[in-house]
Amino acid sequence: MIRSWPARYGRRRRLVAAAFAALSVLAAFLATRPAASAPTVLVAARDLAAGPLDPADFHPAALVPPPAGAVRTISPSASQTLAAPMRRGEPLTDARLLSSYRLPPGLVATPVRISDPAAAALLSPGSTITLLASYAEGVPARQIAPDSQVLTIPRASSSLPSSNGSLIVLATTITQAAELATAQAHARLSIAIKPNPG
Repeated sequence: MIRSWPARYGRRRRLVAAAFAALSVLAAFLATRPAASAPTVLVAARDLAAGPLDPADFHPAALVPPPAGAVRTISPSASQTLAAPMRRGEPLTDARLLSSYRLPPGLVATPVRISDPAAAALLSPGSTITLLASYAEGVPARQIAPDSQVLTIPRASSSLPSSNGSLIVLATTITQAAELATAQAHARLSIAIKPNPG
């Protein structure tokens, strides 16, 4: 019994040593094997303002984990619009696109064409304006959709003359949208810009 103890102890030491050797081999394998490729998403290449989306303003980047709703590709032929500004390096998600932009309950996105392009050039997404509809010369203009927020300003088409005015997209109620549709057909639309607080 006494003589067999060193033998058993020696066998246990050899088993423990073999186990450690196996763990070392496994650790070396895990450390040197190729890492699984991280999901690729699109991130802003520079600070971006809200407005028409340009694929050249984004580049692919690997993010783990990718954000929910991450956009992985942009079709050059698809016309999409950023609903809000983005910072350089920020991943593009579907919530940033106007098609996915969630307006407050009861509001809709309403395209409106402003008669004076120079006045529309003073606007930016987030501006608060009141539309003024002038139906006849010498008659005071009527306020329509007061304190409406500008959602975005689509890029002007080169095929349209500047005399056609400038298109903007506002957040309005459906009633205001109907009133604006009538005004665009029968009146000249101008804007009053509300100063930003602070």
